[in-house]
Amino acid sequence: MGKIILRNAQLVNRGQITESDVLVVDDRIEKIGGSLTVDNAEEVDCDGKWMIPGIIDDQVHFREPGLTYKADIASESIAAAAGGVTSFMEMPNTKPSALTQELLQDKYDIASNTSTVNYSFFMGASNDNIEEVLKTDATKVCGVKIFMGSSTGNMLVDDKTTLEGLFSKVPMLIATHCEDEATIRRNLASAKSKFGENITAGQHPGIKDAEGCYISSSMAIDLTKKHGTRLHILHISTAKEISLFDNDIPLKDKKITSELCVHHMFFDEAYYYPLGNKIKCNPAIKSIHDKEALLQGLKDGYFDVMATDHAPHTMEEKANTYLNAPSGLPLIQHSLTLALDFYHKGHLSIEFLVDKMCHSPAELFRIKDRGYLEEGMFADLAIVDPHKEWEITKENVAYKCAWSPLEGFTFKGKVLSTLCNGIWVYKNEKFTEQLAGERLLFTS
Repeated sequence: MGKIILRNAQLVNRGQITESDVLVVDDRIEKIGGSLTVDNAEEVDCDGKWMIPGIIDDQVHFREPGLTYKADIASESIAAAAGGVTSFMEMPNTKPSALTQELLQDKYDIASNTSTVNYSFFMGASNDNIEEVLKTDATKVCGVKIFMGSSTGNMLVDDKTTLEGLFSKVPMLIATHCEDEATIRRNLASAKSKFGENITAGQHPGIKDAEGCYISSSMAIDLTKKHGTRLHILHISTAKEISLFDNDIPLKDKKITSELCVHHMFFDEAYYYPLGNKIKCNPAIKSIHDKEALLQGLKDGYFDVMATDHAPHTMEEKANTYLNAPSGLPLIQHSLTLALDFYHKGHLSIEFLVDKMCHSPAELFRIKDRGYLEEGMFADLAIVDPHKEWEITKENVAYKCAWSPLEGFTFKGKVLSTLCNGIWVYKNEKFTEQLAGERLLFTS
């Protein structure tokens, strides 16, 4: 650490873009202003490029421990840095799943030695571990995750008594994966009766359909209203679910919040035919109507944060038949890439994107001293060239799984450098091999 002066940057912060210099001292932003001077500082000319706060991704799967042939905290945190992501919150469905305080701590111990960027890990809930869940420290853990629909890892919570207990007793934020299991099983049985083992990815949005999402999300909201829980519903994927949320309550006052993932706004069901299982994920990518409604819902304020649900699998696994291919796609390196596609198409402003990817996650999770470009905050930031055109190729993908569903796509806008806790973790489009990650802390 030391002193860094970042000159001639266009700072995107709190709905405004202002040209300024930024002085970083050790791990904090010390001063923002014009023509800053300080002795013995590294000076970097940002040449009029955007400076944004480090992106906070509230839903990722880094697969460690137990599934490290797909990904690990070291590899995926490096990929995060290349995408301007300086903080992530990782899900509990690893192997073993994080269902005890000891297993949860194991993940923090791994991250403390291997993570390039900042980290937090959700405590997992099951049908029989409420005592362990209630031991979770809300100032040191981002939340409790409940899988109200099955996904990678056997963590489905479908016992109604258990759900009542969790929603009535857990004092901290509960994040949910909402898909109704009975609906999915019925849809899958119908598909098998028609196609046998020859179901393709194109049938995925019909199996994991909108009705199943709506039923489960409605149940979570009913439980929340009954017990006064803090609920955060992850990866909304349907137009129908938008009506479940409010757009006229300030984020700081909301008990019920929602997340929208970039792939549900970028892809639609037409992409299953060229990409197949590469974009098979839970909940499913659905119709163009759903995609357009989600984007409009985001613009209208019904969704609070944007994230990725980064979920890598090997190409060998994805090459299986539909019924045997796992769900999930790698995205954390390219979340801002897709967000800037919405910007360049005139859908969303950069100020709006920074709010949904940086400011709002910090506010929603009550993260201490991060999410903004302001004096006294941790020096988590990214320098972005909004006009640089580039193609995503196998050679420039940083994921351990070594593929992306976006290969062959050309985009405009690229992260040039990323600073995490005042340390360059990605500089001039090259990895620095610096470990800068710190455990995220929260106000309860």
